[in-house]
Amino acid sequence: MLPLLHVHHIALICSNYAVSRQFYTEVLGLRVLREVYRAERQSWKLDLALGSQYVIELFSFPETPPRLSRPEAAGLRHLAFAVADIEATVRALKAQGVTAEPLRTDEFTGRRFTFIQDPDGLPLEFYEA
Repeated sequence: MLPLLHVHHIALICSNYAVSRQFYTEVLGLRVLREVYRAERQSWKLDLALGSQYVIELFSFPETPPRLSRPEAAGLRHLAFAVADIEATVRALKAQGVTAEPLRTDEFTGRRFTFIQDPDGLPLEFYEA
């Protein structure tokens, strides 16, 4: 067995860097650790943290193909964030102009959760801790 410690980060590719940067930093409140423009690749790379933990590496590339289907395409199904109060989270999202799906309850844990979409349609889950 490999001696894995934890997930280091999740890499996402966005279609509109300015829109996704605003969404992840201002709507979700992730903190910018580092932002670099790589001219040779015509690509932005944005490292984002949740609290003190590095969690997302956001990339932009010219002419990225769209996601083929949602959410059952092969690959990343969704990204989930733990929240203390799901109803407060939904209210905060709504105040930012983001519509959440109706609340659901996990049949195995009894915890409530909901989904939104990022600017590229990536499903993001908020799961009550």
